[in-house]
Amino acid sequence: MSEDTGLPVPESVKELLSTRNVAYSLSPAPRDGGTERVWHQHHLRSLGAAKSQILQDEQGQVLVLIPADCLLDLNVVNRRLGRDLRAIPTGQLRRFIDEHQLESVPAVPNMAGLPTLVDRRLLKRDDLLLDSGFGDQLLRLKQADFQQILSDVNVSDITVPLAQLETDTSGLDDHTQVQNAVHKFTGMRIKQRLEETLELPPLPKSANRIIKLRVDRNADVSDLAEIVEMDPSLAAQVISWASSPYYSTPGKIKSLHDAIVRVLGFDMVLNLSLGLAMGKTLKLPEDLPQGTTPYWQMAVYTATTVEGLVGAIPRAHRPSFGLAYLSGLLSNFGYLVLAEVFPPYFNVINRYTEANPHVQHEMIDRHILGITREQLASCLTELWSVPPEIVTALRHQNTPEYDGDHHEYAKLVHVAQLLLSQRGFGSGPSTEVPVHLYEQLNLQPDAAAAVLDDVMKSLDELDGIARQLGG
Repeated sequence: MSEDTGLPVPESVKELLSTRNVAYSLSPAPRDGGTERVWHQHHLRSLGAAKSQILQDEQGQVLVLIPADCLLDLNVVNRRLGRDLRAIPTGQLRRFIDEHQLESVPAVPNMAGLPTLVDRRLLKRDDLLLDSGFGDQLLRLKQADFQQILSDVNVSDITVPLAQLETDTSGLDDHTQVQNAVHKFTGMRIKQRLEETLELPPLPKSANRIIKLRVDRNADVSDLAEIVEMDPSLAAQVISWASSPYYSTPGKIKSLHDAIVRVLGFDMVLNLSLGLAMGKTLKLPEDLPQGTTPYWQMAVYTATTVEGLVGAIPRAHRPSFGLAYLSGLLSNFGYLVLAEVFPPYFNVINRYTEANPHVQHEMIDRHILGITREQLASCLTELWSVPPEIVTALRHQNTPEYDGDHHEYAKLVHVAQLLLSQRGFGSGPSTEVPVHLYEQLNLQPDAAAAVLDDVMKSLDELDGIARQLGG
């Protein structure tokens, strides 16, 4: 029987536990602010609570229960069960939640009659906290009571603690780690050395010329226009960008020179052109994780948010607008590199991403590859002689503790992505922006929130720009 706390429990959950005479109580977790979505994901992990995930294949659906501070190892699950399971599509998940009048899928075995797989780590805890499927409430069960509902459940070792994947503790530089990752896959039929594995197309001539133009103090609008015009596709994209309703420019943009002088400015077009040229160098993969924001859409949102954040920083502490914007535009460039360098494992990483929505992608990358997409991107862009500010932003966008050269660009991208995640964009769990990051950037939290609000008001215009890039 449940302990009367005066708080509601989803009827479907109450009925399931009552029929098995399971004693439980409700344990509201302490609130410390933040949005509902951010709060829920954060506290499930911080309290070591159990969470659930529905997987499916042609044979049907399986409910999986794991600790929220662990990664669900999808390969292990499929080997154990002899199945080809992957995360249930987002639309089906939403229908399941609505049908049972829930806010999330409860971490209760056999929910809705689903066959259940439970991670063995949950059986090693005297007291258990389970996601109740309703708001900020957790179900508290004694281990003996939890065991009562495991009679028809498959128990197995199917997780990896996130703490093992969270931090790079090797002390090795990125190039050495990439080399080691390649050697790691020798037994998995990746036998090439790093130089052979990174068989990527060279930067377009226009991108190389733009990089050289950046260090030419005598360069002017005509020099930039001449380089961009040599790539008709690139020139058309820049003009379309300047013509977007987002900029609300009076009159028609008639030429690239017009786009530079009247709308975007020299620095903006220089960095925008480099970002577009680099983004088009690698093919956009067709296999995308469900529930994630499309590549170019997220690139435009992040770049625009970063641009707004820079504008909100006092002039004396403000980094370069153009380089900051380019950092945002290329922030997920590692995703394209990952698809190009490790195609057999790119699909695997996507399936893990779908099955572990509570886990940041860099932890999944480390689990599968031993390195992250950010490391791959920084190695490649460094080989391409891309400005060091961009290399740093790509490499350290998810390591906000980094305080070396050009750290402000990495922190700006990180803050922008955290802000966007609170509105449901990107992938992985939502997290509040730590106050100390605002302080390090000389940025006021209220000003950052206002920037995000402005971006949200411009989504239609930004989506139009993203469609032009993805077409």
